[in-house]
Amino acid sequence: MARPRTFEEDRAIEAAMRAFWTAGYEGTSTQDLCAATGLGRSSIYNTFASKRELFEKALRRYTGERIERLAELMDGDLPIKEKVRTVLWWAVDPDAGDPAGCLVVNSLVELAPRDPHFAELLRRDTEKRLGILRAAIETARSRGELDSGAGSGALAGFVVTTVSGLRVAARGGADRAALEAIAKTALSVF
Repeated sequence: MARPRTFEEDRAIEAAMRAFWTAGYEGTSTQDLCAATGLGRSSIYNTFASKRELFEKALRRYTGERIERLAELMDGDLPIKEKVRTVLWWAVDPDAGDPAGCLVVNSLVELAPRDPHFAELLRRDTEKRLGILRAAIETARSRGELDSGAGSGALAGFVVTTVSGLRVAARGGADRAALEAIAKTALSVF
């Protein structure tokens, strides 16, 4: 008879997500995962089968939460400039307690070049983000909020790339003033 689980799997995935976010996939050892989750090595492997499976669950949680938050914002009634400002400021002023940087950006750099599975998962995440932003930009353009300058796809890509750059700069130690200056410059496009 299998031993009942004495922990909450979601809580363990959240804790593992933060460990991977902080140190990356390769930089997070099984011992690090045990410390982060409060689970023993056997509990981790009995529940998640492998570090790779736990990482995938953590990455899917991270991307799912961020896609949901982005979609909710873009579906709202704010003008596009305010929506984009909010997205940029998520990178300037991240939630308290969040590690610096971005798990997606970190994983794109660390894993995507050599792991086709994660490269595809991350590509689909990027496409979702771009699609959500592109639709909001097209709606804003139809409402007369934007001129006929850059295309919706180019503007969506600009926002995603700027946010990624802000996350990298933050992880590299850029101070808030530098991040804010970058975000304000990007916002001037809108």
